[in-house]
Amino acid sequence: MATNTSTLLINATLQKVWNALTQKEAVKAWQFGSDLTTDWQIGSEIKFSTEWQGVTYLQWGKILEIQQDKLIKYSLFAPRPDLEDKPENYFEMKYVLTPFNNQTKLEIIQENRPGAVQEEPQGEENPILATLKKYAESN
Repeated sequence: MATNTSTLLINATLQKVWNALTQKEAVKAWQFGSDLTTDWQIGSEIKFSTEWQGVTYLQWGKILEIQQDKLIKYSLFAPRPDLEDKPENYFEMKYVLTPFNNQTKLEIIQENRPGAVQEEPQGEENPILATLKKYAESN
């Protein structure tokens, strides 16, 4: 299994970072208009829907683990024309929040199953992660 990890230090409380990751309006702001649908219960579906240049892009999966203000883990399928919707093509996203010197350390860990398309998280040079950091620090 290939694992990619990004770490962000965010000048915000755990609760503010948690809210940025879990509230629909917040996710829409830092994920460039992506609509989030989930109830954040283990086993429930999670869906992301984004419209770009008149085309709607969907991703879906299941909530695997959740601990308030500490951890979010879900599976996700990002469809491609040559990719079947089957378990080996899903990847897992994990967000780990810990307090660190009056800031919040956010680790974003992506685990890809063998054969899955690699989607590599990055640090603050990634525009989505930079926007997440800025959003959490300003709200």
